[in-house]
Amino acid sequence: MIHDLRGNRTPTAICLNMVLSALSLFVNGFGIYLTIQANIGAAPWDVLNLGLSKSLGILYGSASIAVSVTILAIDIALKEPIGLSMFIDAIVVGKSVDFFNWLNIVPPARSPLTAVPMLLLGLVVLAYTQYTYMLASLGCGPRDTLLVGLAKRIRRIPIGVISIALLSTATLIGWLLGGPVGPGTLICAFGAGPIMQAAFRTVHFDATAIRHQRLRDSFRVLFSQSP
Repeated sequence: MIHDLRGNRTPTAICLNMVLSALSLFVNGFGIYLTIQANIGAAPWDVLNLGLSKSLGILYGSASIAVSVTILAIDIALKEPIGLSMFIDAIVVGKSVDFFNWLNIVPPARSPLTAVPMLLLGLVVLAYTQYTYMLASLGCGPRDTLLVGLAKRIRRIPIGVISIALLSTATLIGWLLGGPVGPGTLICAFGAGPIMQAAFRTVHFDATAIRHQRLRDSFRVLFSQSP
């Protein structure tokens, strides 16, 4: 059954994978919420989202959607592969964080003894929800697509350097707008990758083996039911 769903060859498979993607990204938002509530500095992109939220007087989710849609537009301009999950990502994650902020189920940490474990738990949640999100095979997130798109066009610069440049830019702009920068920002920037790699190893998941379905192909299956 899982193999059939990965192929996205039928409208039912695509719809089920859209649900899987949405649920994964909703829980992913809880992971982000935990990293923010750790209260020792947000992840680079969240520094930007929180900075925009503070400076414009809007919810985190609205700021996140604005950033995601902007990056998605750049991805389209770069003619990078676009999938259904990219649009789900742009909307669901930010509003999920707003939802958990509204529930207020986890108070901000007041000491490093609670802050660091909370932040690391958030990164673990992010890692495993990234796994289930990618299983849907309906596209990567806007930011990952941007990173790959830039790396393909600036081949002389290693993708790691480009990633650091993107994260640094997001952090700087967010900090100038009043976003929270601290030790947690560094932990997220340099710890998220290894934690994700370790999580993928526990479920024997190879992200490079996933073949994401493009938007036009998803529409072709959904509306014409042709393979």
